[in-house]
Amino acid sequence: MLSALTAGWRRAARVLDRVYLAAGVTAAAFLVLLLAAVALQVTARWAGVGFPGSTNYAGYCMAASSFLALAYALSRGAHIRVHFMLNALGDRRAMGEAWCYLVAAPLATWFAWFALRGNYFSRALNDISQGQDATPLWIPQLAMSAGAVLVAVALWDGLLRVLLFGSAPASSTSQPPPATLQPSRSTSQPSK
Repeated sequence: MLSALTAGWRRAARVLDRVYLAAGVTAAAFLVLLLAAVALQVTARWAGVGFPGSTNYAGYCMAASSFLALAYALSRGAHIRVHFMLNALGDRRAMGEAWCYLVAAPLATWFAWFALRGNYFSRALNDISQGQDATPLWIPQLAMSAGAVLVAVALWDGLLRVLLFGSAPASSTSQPPPATLQPSRSTSQPSK
């Protein structure tokens, strides 16, 4: 029974890893769009042409990039984590990781719930940006909601991986810190 559950979760974990990667690629695309919005704003200002709403568009791209990158970064071990404390636990590291995920996953789920509710109410109330762009706010909030949901899923995924396999995705894929460079020690004496 446990082996069937474990095999099924491994397949699901591979799918989730692809979803996290797709979110990371989408976040990178929003960074490129952010760059384009800022570059167009600078060019328009230099040319004396107006670009209404450019600051808002740049902000939307930044928020989308930040939230969509969260799950990908977590799955790759790029978030600031409590490595020092976890490493100090030694053989009990998996227990420490499980505790961290048990605290973070419900909080992220709570945040995702309210992000989705905020998105719903922005749509229901026809909330419009106060800037020059007059964008319906539910549109840029979609990326934030999607990112919040994905990071909540990634945290629950990490908890299940720790419980089933003994290590979270960030623990199993992250590289150890690089060794410090030491001067090479030659056995021959320098010539005088």
